Amino acid sequence: MRRIINRRPGRGGALFWGALPFLVACAGYGVASALRLADNPNDKLLPPLSAMVAAVARVAFTPDARTGDYLMWADTLASLHRLGLGLGVATALALVIGIGMGLIPYVRAGLSPFVAMLSMVPPMAVLPVLFIVFGLDELSKVVLIVIGVAPFLVRDLAMRTVEMPREQLIKAQTLGANTWQIVLRVVLPQMLPRLADALRLSLGPAWLFLISAEAIAATEGLGYRIFLVRRYMAMDVILPYVAWITLLAFASDLLLRWFNARCFPWLRAGKASS
Repeated sequence: MRRIINRRPGRGGALFWGALPFLVACAGYGVASALRLADNPNDKLLPPLSAMVAAVARVAFTPDARTGDYLMWADTLASLHRLGLGLGVATALALVIGIGMGLIPYVRAGLSPFVAMLSMVPPMAVLPVLFIVFGLDELSKVVLIVIGVAPFLVRDLAMRTVEMPREQLIKAQTLGANTWQIVLRVVLPQMLPRLADALRLSLGPAWLFLISAEAIAATEGLGYRIFLVRRYMAMDVILPYVAWITLLAFASDLLLRWFNARCFPWLRAGKASS
């Protein structure tokens, strides 16, 4: 008898089971919205699909009367710019500090306790401090993302580096490689795909920090727009914005997966063989 743990869906089956939760969620929303609107045609909590389509057309494809901008695209560019800067700085810190901590014992002894303690600080708790120190402009929002994401990336990369087979480092030294050559030719090629995986796991928290900072102090951005229209109970705008943020995060995750598969095909082969 074949056990269920040994059964795998085919390509069509995988598509069906993957789409099923989305279909159930959409159907559930449609039923709940219809019931609320039948009871109260002016209900704003669960707007119909037609209202959300009209709202998206208004904010995405109609110039704003005051600024002349297409609000949804202006907000998207502003948020992606802040998110890209924050994740870029956090990634650079992870490469330098994480590999240093994992490879060099003196660096690990000096920085490991500090980074571990820093990773326990709730980033949202220091947001007011960032606003006071760096002001309400872009820098405070980028710094919040860096503080929230970098310690996790650093610790993860350091542990991955420590877990490397010691034989590889010994062979490289036997062949005459110095520390810099070992970093560039042995450690870095193996850590880059691991860093991309860690970055994928950090996308959710990074968006959380960004939206929170934009909600408190910003003049444009996806988080700013959501918290601006909430006072009007404009769920026809809020729900498409939330869906758009989710789609952007999912697309970023797919891009990082494509990067690993494209640039490091040996990683998937190694996992398959193991």
